[in-house]
Amino acid sequence: QVQLVESGGGLVQAGDSLRLSCEVSGGAFSTYLLAWFRQAPGNEREFVGCALRSGGTQYYKDSVKGRFTISRDDAKNTVYLQMSSLKPEDTAVYFCAASTTYYTFNPDAYDYWGQGTQVTVAS
Repeated sequence: QVQLVESGGGLVQAGDSLRLSCEVSGGAFSTYLLAWFRQAPGNEREFVGCALRSGGTQYYKDSVKGRFTISRDDAKNTVYLQMSSLKPEDTAVYFCAASTTYYTFNPDAYDYWGQGTQVTVAS
């Protein structure tokens, strides 16, 4: 059984940085496409970015390019979302997800999800 557990969320001020972690257990970590999504109240879940299989490229939502970075540590079965220059509009519940697909930003194509971690950015 594949499980994803996020951590690292919290309340920060605009302009601050925060790093989210997602530990994946029970699956073949290095073979997964790993992504981060977020969902703000009243909004649909949206793609933030993804990292292709080990050593692969990262893709990001336009509004986070240059501010967010996804990295994966295959030795620790963990994927990270480093967020900097945070803005109030980044406030959301952040989810990590894993897919056996090569590349997709469609949440329906992700097989496994974490429970989410709240990020709140105060102005």
